Amino acid sequence: MRLRPTSARALFRAIAVIEALTWVGLITGMVLKYGPAQNESGVHLFGPLHGGAFLAYLACVLLVRSAFRWGRGLTLLALVCSVPPFASVVLELWAERTGRLDPARVRAAAGADGAREPIGA
Repeated sequence: MRLRPTSARALFRAIAVIEALTWVGLITGMVLKYGPAQNESGVHLFGPLHGGAFLAYLACVLLVRSAFRWGRGLTLLALVCSVPPFASVVLELWAERTGRLDPARVRAAAGADGAREPIGA
């Protein structure tokens, strides 16, 4: 499946934020579980939600890779950013600021002959 760059960018932004918010819930749940409260309900709620958001982020990175013609290095960096808390949002902000999520850049890179060269490192 290949998304238009504008759709891929919006989806990537939303999934990155959702993944980070589920990190907040999971970390809060872990504090409640292992803290004085000894309450596991936060982990039971946010564990599966975060797992789903994590998998959605990984899939979204692959869609964005295709839509924006990211190279291997940038794709690997984006996949690695799924592991540390909140790194998905940091990567999304960085990619936006550096033009790696710019639909115009994709059109310009395609050129007149429609070549598909990787964009970004």
